Amino acid sequence: MITNELFSYIYTFVVTKSYHQRQIFTNYTKIMKKFFLMFSVVLLSNTILNAQQVDFTEYDLDNGMHVILHQDNTAPVVTTAVMYHVGAKDENPERTGFAHFFEHLLFEGTANIPRGEWFTIVTSNGGSNNANTTDDRTYYYEIFPSNSLELGLWMESERLLHPVINQIGVDTQNEVVKEEKRLRVDNQPYGNILAEIKKLIFKKHPYKGTTIGEMEHLDAATLEEFKEFNKKFYVPNNAVLVVAGDINIEKTKSMIEAYFGPIPKGKDIERNFPKEDPVSQDVIAKAYDANIQIPAIIGAYRTPSNKDRDTYVLSMISSYLSGGKSSVLYKKLVDDQKQALAVQAVNISQEDYGTYALFALPLGDVKLMTLINEIDEEIEILKTDLISERQYQKLQNQFENSFVNSNSSISGIANSLARYYMLYGDVNLINNEIDIYRSITREEIRDVANKYLKADERALLEYLPKKEN
Repeated sequence: MITNELFSYIYTFVVTKSYHQRQIFTNYTKIMKKFFLMFSVVLLSNTILNAQQVDFTEYDLDNGMHVILHQDNTAPVVTTAVMYHVGAKDENPERTGFAHFFEHLLFEGTANIPRGEWFTIVTSNGGSNNANTTDDRTYYYEIFPSNSLELGLWMESERLLHPVINQIGVDTQNEVVKEEKRLRVDNQPYGNILAEIKKLIFKKHPYKGTTIGEMEHLDAATLEEFKEFNKKFYVPNNAVLVVAGDINIEKTKSMIEAYFGPIPKGKDIERNFPKEDPVSQDVIAKAYDANIQIPAIIGAYRTPSNKDRDTYVLSMISSYLSGGKSSVLYKKLVDDQKQALAVQAVNISQEDYGTYALFALPLGDVKLMTLINEIDEEIEILKTDLISERQYQKLQNQFENSFVNSNSSISGIANSLARYYMLYGDVNLINNEIDIYRSITREEIRDVANKYLKADERALLEYLPKKEN
């Protein structure tokens, strides 16, 4: 499964909802909303301050696998997850799509799990499972009743130690991936929009490619190439194992040592990706999509790594500009001026670089450049004036609410623990990332907008309907 924030927004707000759906608020409703906003800021802040922190234990096995354990015995459920530090950026540029392909291939079976039986074993034991791939990592997980913890550990150790990579599995999953690409990309309205943006933003770094890759690369790959990819990246020293839920720490450690301890360490992986040159001028381009009837305009900027403090500020700027129907851009372009069907600012943060995208769909005959000019006008205000104290408190409220929700389930906690370790190098962000957002000032929001959101240092893409000949 491949996902990205910009596509998810487009699909949710453009494909699945009516273009003319508008909610009318009375003056009474507006007054009550202001009251509840102020009340909720106080209430949620107290909730955050009093919330129980996520306790965890972390250590390394002798083979280099990092282990993180979180014990929560409130419900008889356990999540077993492994995140591998391999994504689309790690691929041979002539063999793109391998990381996503392996997300599928490693469900085929192992030396001790017959082909096609993986999902049967999981469901017959009351569990569920899934996996997903990004440019930076691949994540597998199972959710079981806690009395099946050992089963989850065995299955993930089997995936790592005894995968069966043969031609029948490769051929089968090749067709599965092709169908996914047809369904989720080629035949999906706006399905290629992120790929077009990335080609403009990145010229050297492998982020310029797509997560799903090129199908002709998969067709041309040999069985030996797939085996070599597995041997290089699917090793314990390139992975983090997370077990979260109804567990006993010491018993779980013993089981982990029994199942994962004997797995041989792989060779250390060297990463030396080319650095991008600074964007020194605006880039203007057009792309065409036969699946759409309404054009789109996208302004995109290259931004820093997700570990950089500025990327947190950029996320706050996104919420300020388009986080909900009361946001600056939505009220201006959709509600008041009625020039746009939809508008969104999205901060796509990744391990090495990020992409900041401004997206809008015109209403009626409104010109695309009219939309981008109106958006730029609000960004210039943001770069000059401090946002109001009320707007600042609203942002704090939104991010604290998001922080609570991200760790509201055991599976969510497991994902966060793995991600913070693998992509941020700091597991305790699961507890203190909210402090970063709290420490961001209004002055910092203004300064970061000035630093990155420069109209003469961005890619401007007109994404247009492709008409039949």
